[in-house]
Amino acid sequence: MAKVIDGKLISKELKDELKEKVKAYKEQGIEITLAVIQVGNDPASSVYVGNKKKGCEYIGINSLSYELEENTTEEQLLELIDTLNKDNKVNGILVQLPLPSHINEDKVIKAISPAKDVDGFHPQSVGALSIGQPGFVSCTPAGIVELLKRSNIEIEGKECVVVGRSNIVGKPMALLLLRENGTVTIAHSRTKNLKEVTKRADILVVAIGKPKFITKEYVKEGAVVIDVGIHRLGTSESGKSILCGDVDYDDVFPIASAITPVPGGVGPMTIAMLMNNCVHSVELQK
Repeated sequence: MAKVIDGKLISKELKDELKEKVKAYKEQGIEITLAVIQVGNDPASSVYVGNKKKGCEYIGINSLSYELEENTTEEQLLELIDTLNKDNKVNGILVQLPLPSHINEDKVIKAISPAKDVDGFHPQSVGALSIGQPGFVSCTPAGIVELLKRSNIEIEGKECVVVGRSNIVGKPMALLLLRENGTVTIAHSRTKNLKEVTKRADILVVAIGKPKFITKEYVKEGAVVIDVGIHRLGTSESGKSILCGDVDYDDVFPIASAITPVPGGVGPMTIAMLMNNCVHSVELQK
């Protein structure tokens, strides 16, 4: 029977540690400020932005909020980023994705100064990660490594399989597991014999974007299963959202040694690692 990896509990531990660090910085007269930009009012984005603001409030970081209209031009957004890049009081800049279709996401990510790129999406941040230099690391993969370490799950020497190759999760996840001395395979939609590949994994990280796709047929007995996906299946009678991940939790639970639930697994760690990057920014910017 699997141990449930409690992301809510572990993220709270991390945020409490960060709270102490922020307090120590304040005693030295150093304030930390995160600027969050949202374009349009996509409901999911609004929830994420709200959670980020709550995270800042909890650990004592100042948060500046820029809620821009859907019809904001790319030029206006780039001008705002340029102003925030030049503002010495701002430590981190986060542009909530996705952006409206008339704005080039790639151009916006590249416009953020790598020294303030707390999301870890800038090509310079990704490059630094790939060659083992200091820099910001994408929050979800960094949160997963933290979940594993704080659950006393050894990565070194383990067969690790990452299902998904996105720039935000799959690729940086593989690099981080490699940095922790895991033996890493990246699988994706074109992988042949996917079940055979995933069944080799001691640690299986799933970020494929398909609800309940991974069943017990894909999982080796005793594997650690990390589910990055989140999907809304509908609404319960009480009006709460019914959520699931990329893994069929009930099917896989009996054979895994440890598993993350959805919700309450990887999600809370993403926000905690964003806060961690904000605190880390003070050292990087020195």
